[in-house]
Amino acid sequence: MAGSASGFLDDPGSNEANTPRPRGPGKRVLSAGTLAGDRVKNAAGDDLGNIEEIMIDLESGRVAYAVLSFGGFLGIGDKLFAVPWEALILNLENHEFLLNVDKNVLQDAPGFDKDDWPNMADATW
Repeated sequence: MAGSASGFLDDPGSNEANTPRPRGPGKRVLSAGTLAGDRVKNAAGDDLGNIEEIMIDLESGRVAYAVLSFGGFLGIGDKLFAVPWEALILNLENHEFLLNVDKNVLQDAPGFDKDDWPNMADATW
């Protein structure tokens, strides 16, 4: 799969098991703490926030989702979103992720706050 000039993979819809994949040579295993705090942008270059947490599925041992912190100022008033890990593309060189979503969608979408996390075991969520 070829990469673009921005360093992101050309196919943001890839469903391969190892998505998000860094482009090119380099590390294949990183600590979650290394990725927490990384910026998230969309294809238009809009800043969508940053990765607040990376959540692990204890049964499979794989990353279940990343928590995107969007909006707010210095952690106050921000909304959190559970983003499927497969929806993110990692640009290791720039320490940022690409998420294929318009900024207005996040502005209008209900998120959750730090004191009221969703129950991911609930299939209706």
